[in-house]
Amino acid sequence: MPRLARELAKFGTVGGVAYIVQLAATNLFWLVLDAAPLVGQALGVLIATVVAFLGNRFWTFSHRARTGLAREYLLFFVFNAIGLGIQLATLGVSVYVLGFDGTLARNVAGNVVGVGLGSLFRFASYKRWVFPAQPEERPAERLGGAEGAAPERQSEPY
Repeated sequence: MPRLARELAKFGTVGGVAYIVQLAATNLFWLVLDAAPLVGQALGVLIATVVAFLGNRFWTFSHRARTGLAREYLLFFVFNAIGLGIQLATLGVSVYVLGFDGTLARNVAGNVVGVGLGSLFRFASYKRWVFPAQPEERPAERLGGAEGAAPERQSEPY
């Protein structure tokens, strides 16, 4: 359990930094560049995703198996695209279905509720598929067989 707690703490720290980057970028696109709600959200998330990948690969899950940068990067972005879909869905429902289109409403829907739901999905996905656990040896193999004895060999038929 301590390893899970460490991973969650590191994931939260990396996520916090990426979240600040996303908030700043998204609001910049909305307020300064007058981007549409979903476009600004998507661009902010894209920028934050690069930050999150680097932090998670080289810090949060650095102790896990290395399965290749290209593979990890591709899966990371696929799962982030799904997480982005979760964020955009919450924002879209808020703006286009419920009619809550102010800056505060956009931030609550996309950057609080959407990020929260998307983060739960992302953590589980990264841990399971992007940065899988190292294959572990069985205790008997590590000790050279039962009780430290040499491993049993199967005799060949004569």
